[in-house]
Amino acid sequence: CSCANVHIVYMGELHPELHPELVRDSHHGMLAAVLGSKQAAEDAILYSYRHGFSGFAAVLTNAQAAQLSDWPGVVRVVRNRVLDLHTTRSWDFMRVNPSPPSGGSGILSGSRFGEDSIIGVLDTGIWPESASFRDDGIGDVPRRWKGQCVAGERFNASNCNRKIIGAKWFVKGYQAEYGKMNTTDIHEYMSARDAVGHGTHTASTAAGALVPDASFRGLASGVARGGAPRARLAVYKVCWATGDCTSADILAAFDAAIHDGVDVLSVSLGQAPPLPAYVDDVLAIGSFHAVVRGITVVCSAGNSGPYSETVINSAPWVLTVAAGTIDRTFLAKITLGNNSTYVGQTMYSGKHAATSMHIVYAEDVSSDNADDTDARSCTAGSLNATLVKGNVVLCFQTRGQRASQVAVETVKKARGVGVIFAQFLTKDIASAFDIPLIQVDYQVGTAILAYTTSTRNPMVQFGSAKTILGELIGPEVAYFSSRGPSSLTPSILKPDITAPGVNILASWSPSVALSSAMGSVNFKIDSGTSMSCPHISGVAALLKSMHPNWSPAAVKSAMVTTANVRDEYGFEMVSEAAPYKQANPFDYGGGHVDPNRAAHPGLVYDMRPSDYVRFLCSMGYNNSAIASMVQQHTPCQHSPKSQLNLNVPSITIPELRGKLSVSRTVTNVGPVTSKYRARVEAPPGVNVTVNPSLLTFNSTVNRLTFKVAFQAKLKVQGRYTFGSLTWEDGTHTVRIPLVVRTMINRFYVNA
Repeated sequence: CSCANVHIVYMGELHPELHPELVRDSHHGMLAAVLGSKQAAEDAILYSYRHGFSGFAAVLTNAQAAQLSDWPGVVRVVRNRVLDLHTTRSWDFMRVNPSPPSGGSGILSGSRFGEDSIIGVLDTGIWPESASFRDDGIGDVPRRWKGQCVAGERFNASNCNRKIIGAKWFVKGYQAEYGKMNTTDIHEYMSARDAVGHGTHTASTAAGALVPDASFRGLASGVARGGAPRARLAVYKVCWATGDCTSADILAAFDAAIHDGVDVLSVSLGQAPPLPAYVDDVLAIGSFHAVVRGITVVCSAGNSGPYSETVINSAPWVLTVAAGTIDRTFLAKITLGNNSTYVGQTMYSGKHAATSMHIVYAEDVSSDNADDTDARSCTAGSLNATLVKGNVVLCFQTRGQRASQVAVETVKKARGVGVIFAQFLTKDIASAFDIPLIQVDYQVGTAILAYTTSTRNPMVQFGSAKTILGELIGPEVAYFSSRGPSSLTPSILKPDITAPGVNILASWSPSVALSSAMGSVNFKIDSGTSMSCPHISGVAALLKSMHPNWSPAAVKSAMVTTANVRDEYGFEMVSEAAPYKQANPFDYGGGHVDPNRAAHPGLVYDMRPSDYVRFLCSMGYNNSAIASMVQQHTPCQHSPKSQLNLNVPSITIPELRGKLSVSRTVTNVGPVTSKYRARVEAPPGVNVTVNPSLLTFNSTVNRLTFKVAFQAKLKVQGRYTFGSLTWEDGTHTVRIPLVVRTMINRFYVNA
């Protein structure tokens, strides 16, 4: 094909002595040599990546891209890809407050509220006028900061302050892919200003200031705040109102963030499976160079659950976050004409009819051409508008139509006045703004159906939505949260950690009208791993304020090894699946984050950049490509063929045949003199021994290595089983998951 598309020419690590402008000139020179002139190169190039790593994005034909891929120093040439975007209560639920219930100094006061940590957010931008981004009581911008506020449509330097200290926007990759955006047809700003709300929500979740009397139209009212209220925010707008974010723009944002000097990067976006190789994945490439420079990169795990092997952003150097529930919900009463009452979930906070309304069953008001299954679930176009008009409609979730929002749109178009949607019920409450939507389980739905079919004139009345606190067991792993194991590297446990991601209240962009009836809001409730990701970003900022010399691996380890695998009542954590089940590390990683314990983990599983290099070598990637990535001549000379000994805070063995030994190294970050004993909960069907089982640290010994031996008890083709290894000194509990699947050496076919 002679057609031209955006390609990313990735050239790996920068030579430390080269000035960024010289790097830029070399990129233009390469491109000019291939395209035939300097002018052609100027016209084709979109970005020159020259701060955190070397490379460029340009419009190229496939032949030109192939020619550049053979150029000396080029690691990879990859096509521009389109990636997707993935409160008051949640931080209290995690006990992140100035006076933790256990007493003593919690992470919030110990970190001085995240003072001077800088969180970079790659998202849809920010609404700077939000009260969450006031800079009251925050000191001067840190001198080390090199970023700036880039002006654009309805955004200039005055929109930044001591809270928002940087704002940039990246659209060249998007426009090269789709053409120039028409902002009259699409509500969007050609600037860092957020026209969507998603970026404002994630930024305020991570580092929002305290805002009293915040609520979503009266629901979830209280003091809204981010995890690190005194941390600074640097905004990198890479996603646009269409929901698309291109890899060329994302890589440019990583390059800028590395140059600017962020401490943490929060990235609530990604690409659904199949997962590209790490050397072809811009999120993996950009995050690798950020982590090498000491920046903790936090990514969402994806929203494709509850199915196995759907987790994304699975590079071992990033912190991959699953979503959990909290102990808050929103309920409304349903009163039938026979005075029977039921309760359902709702987030509808608009006007209700003062009197009872007529209720109909969807199958009884179907359109002539709709089959029963479509009508039952209120699939688009399945209802007869004449029969629906003025009525509440009872719909049932089906295999083909699972979304209550689809039912709402269908009923609304047919001029109905409300929806009761019977479904497999999870804690994630759907939003409906124009007409009431109440979600119930199948049992309640069946009872309401029995009433409607046994009564000549069935009636129903809805009560107002109420916020219910502390009456739900939590946390549970959210139904939608993507599950492990990683389809790319199953020996690296993903997700890493779980944080609140269901029904989270945070700031929103008031330029977005939620519906014609409701208009805009300043705070909104939303769900997704996009919401859990900035919770971990906020905790990471607090940890960096307390422990500025910790590496990204130490920050990750502190959270993973202190996480909870039990809920608030001491029961083993549950996973919202169909049906509900006991959760395991493929659902929650190390567990649900416990920020106060993470501040003092005792031991950490630390890593250096060279460990990640050995991991890349073990993946079998081209030696010269890795050499360019890391500016080393022979990085894979003595590297292992296995990923099992990478010093991550977990041990995952996808194929255990007989016996196997794995090593790990822990670094003491607690009292100088301490002794830790090993406690093993072996995965069923496996014997596990630890040697040595006692670790003694003193003033001269702060790093120790141990081996963990695994032996399968049965010679059968097994499934994954789960256990744990915990080091204890009487004060600290340092726990890592053990995940093992036994394998036999061969299968007999036609035996």
